[in-house]
Amino acid sequence: MTTILRAEIETFAVAGRFTIARGSRTEQRVVRVELERNGVVALGECVPYARYGETPEETLATILALGPQIAAGLDRTQLQSALPPGAARNGIDCAFWSLEARLAGADIGHLAGLDWPETMTTAFTISLDTPEAMAVAAQKAAHMPLLKLKLGAAGDLERLAAVRAAVPKARLVVDANEGWAVADLPALLAACADAGVELVEQPLPASDDAALGDIEHAVPICADESAHALKGLEALVGRYDAINVKLDKTGGLTEALAVARRAEALGLSIMVGCMLSTSLSMLPASVLAGFARWVDLDGPLLLAHDRPGGLRFAEGVIDRSGATLWG
Repeated sequence: MTTILRAEIETFAVAGRFTIARGSRTEQRVVRVELERNGVVALGECVPYARYGETPEETLATILALGPQIAAGLDRTQLQSALPPGAARNGIDCAFWSLEARLAGADIGHLAGLDWPETMTTAFTISLDTPEAMAVAAQKAAHMPLLKLKLGAAGDLERLAAVRAAVPKARLVVDANEGWAVADLPALLAACADAGVELVEQPLPASDDAALGDIEHAVPICADESAHALKGLEALVGRYDAINVKLDKTGGLTEALAVARRAEALGLSIMVGCMLSTSLSMLPASVLAGFARWVDLDGPLLLAHDRPGGLRFAEGVIDRSGATLWG
């Protein structure tokens, strides 16, 4: 009954260039986790994020250091106190969920006590760029049911206007990635409202959250960098209208489920989001889709290649029915 833990860093090329307010990248490094018991192998994936002080090397070391405890019988429940919320715990937690499901021959939705939809509509991300380039990118993606615009730099009013002119009927959400200033926020939110934007994600640095309680929310505001795990969730009420639940922040599906349920109880709407990563990250996140008003699980679409056995994407709809990678 010994459980064997393995993990390694893997690199995936980005399809072109992915740009947000904090910078650009042409590749993404993830950590793949593998658990094996009685010949049954299950996988998990996590994305160490520099914004939260994580690196792939340190995350890998943290994961591998837990190998002896897992071999000695540490399970998914005990994992929650063995590691704090973050990428390392996420990779192991998701691998545990898959291992449990495979050993039991059960659906993970059944194990989680909820409906796990086979299909769901996802947002598609338009990277931060010039107004003209973003308008062109939006036109190319106009068939997608929901576009997510990366903003957070000087010239955002022009970017928003250019995109709306290019795709007048598209549903839009905006992600500023902490790139706006308190003084500029009323004008930017008003412009978003005029453009019919449904949601503005993390407009201010997390350290400026208090300001959001003192202004009119012309558009609902969603916490991302300000929303991590269960701890601190209550402090977001009155400042945010929604939270972006990401497994790399909660430290896995186990706490993400608790976060989603608590957020609902607090009256916060839910976006299920992701880091730039493969279907091995999207599949466990998709378990939360039933909670979500917005699903943003387009990570594999932004990579040059996904993993085999992953999700199918067509016209902004995710289909997990044929996925063999996880679960």
